[in-house]
Amino acid sequence: MYFENLDFDIPEGLATDDFVLRPITTADAEMDYAAVMESRDFLETWEQTGWPEVDFTVAANLEDMLKLERRHASRESFTYTIVNPAGTECLGCVYIMPPDARSFMKARITPVGNRQWDDYDAAVYFWVRKSRLATGIDRAVLDALRTWLSQDWKFRRYLIVTSELFTQQVELIDNTDLEMRFEILDDGKPGRYLAYE
Repeated sequence: MYFENLDFDIPEGLATDDFVLRPITTADAEMDYAAVMESRDFLETWEQTGWPEVDFTVAANLEDMLKLERRHASRESFTYTIVNPAGTECLGCVYIMPPDARSFMKARITPVGNRQWDDYDAAVYFWVRKSRLATGIDRAVLDALRTWLSQDWKFRRYLIVTSELFTQQVELIDNTDLEMRFEILDDGKPGRYLAYE
């Protein structure tokens, strides 16, 4: 369940004219919390777990940040915050998961066509702050992620994953050349996750 076998250094991040990606830390708790709560209705459909709750607090978010920071350090999974170039506002998050993560081991994964889950090195999720969607930054993040993952990460193959209930992101992905490769059904969740390559 770890990225321990990667034979390259984990990228420190990515800087573009519109945003910066860098590993998330506990120092980001308040900035991240503001983005999470502004985007709560979108994130509930994306997460499919009821998170973030209406009464979610900065303190609870700090606990989440601590877990994410530890997982990043131990190479269990990698989480990057998306911030504006000045570093003063959180614009979203990127999560890079190994294909044998616990959540995938419990799920039913159905290939679309002749695909094998084990042929992929990573599953990548991302979300962008709701108030920034009108600017098209979600497409800019997706495009930059694809280049970054292919070049700096040197993955053989990776998947971009989203919830079918998060229709805005599904539409975004459908308007690219990415193609659906897997449907992921996690018991207890109301919808499928869709994995694209």
